[in-house]
Amino acid sequence: MALPESSAVANSPPRAPLRYSWQALPAQAPAPAHNPTTAAKAALGERLFFDADLSRDGTVSCASCHDLYAKAGADARPGASGIDGQVGTRNAPTVWNAAFQSRLFWDGRAASLEQQAVGPLLNPLEMGMPSAAAVEARVRGKPDYVAAFALSFGASAPITLARIAEAIAAYERTLITPDTPYDRFVRGDLAALAPAQLRGMALFQSTGCIHCHFGPNFSAASVFDDRVPLRAFPVGATPYVQRYDLVGDTGAAPAGNDRGVWRVPSLRNVALTGPWLHNGAVSELAEVVRIMAGAQLGRSGRHLVWSGRDRSLSTLEQAALSEQEVSDIVAFLQALSSDRLTRTAGR
Repeated sequence: MALPESSAVANSPPRAPLRYSWQALPAQAPAPAHNPTTAAKAALGERLFFDADLSRDGTVSCASCHDLYAKAGADARPGASGIDGQVGTRNAPTVWNAAFQSRLFWDGRAASLEQQAVGPLLNPLEMGMPSAAAVEARVRGKPDYVAAFALSFGASAPITLARIAEAIAAYERTLITPDTPYDRFVRGDLAALAPAQLRGMALFQSTGCIHCHFGPNFSAASVFDDRVPLRAFPVGATPYVQRYDLVGDTGAAPAGNDRGVWRVPSLRNVALTGPWLHNGAVSELAEVVRIMAGAQLGRSGRHLVWSGRDRSLSTLEQAALSEQEVSDIVAFLQALSSDRLTRTAGR
């Protein structure tokens, strides 16, 4: 970790490996053995996903905060909106490619799409249903749902909150976007990326972004490799911390911690899903790149590095990214956007 020159720190910022294997997104998301994806179940989950009757006052659905096409699976607001005009303190992540994540919610408290799907239904700030029984009764009250559940789970299977969540999760596992310039490039189309995007791709690696945003889904909290799905943020002391109130909410950090701990989000479609960060406080993607380079990777000037092993103090020069470098990384991040969503989101 590195801090401004006035402070000694334990370790220097991480160095990117000399070689890194870039990977394309699979065409199909994995499903757990207890909840295999079927066409009937995914169709049922789609209906549930868009059904505002699953909220207490009938005004909020999953799609209210996860507008699939106009807002690339997010809602373009700093905080998610719920019933009674309530607004949460955290930004709504996109639901696209969530099927490839092993931790859900910003603080990583859900370990599956099934667990995540239950949360908003019962959260008083979101859909506000008073109990699992109330959700089940709302669904059982619609004859067409009764028939669809019988088709998906069997005629003798009762409608339960767990099965409602399983159906929604099955639908969400169909929401994947392997149709990006990046994926075409990795699969062999060497003309898929513009020169600025190629420069940004190289910088993404050499700057160290790949230490947290790696693998096919660009996340350390993915099903491909989730050994360290949660990371401290912000690591370094920079002016951005106060400017964007980055530690007003510390996520999964223990009580009293002075910095946050968060699930590493996927960067797929990131250019389409602003505002950004856990509190939605940043309105420009270029500023997010500056924040992460400075606060996470030490690219903020000169640092003093203390080695406890040999009791030595050294100076490390970590110049801030130039505006050209920031622009190139942003160009690469734009290459992670789905062609279809780029058209429908209008960005």
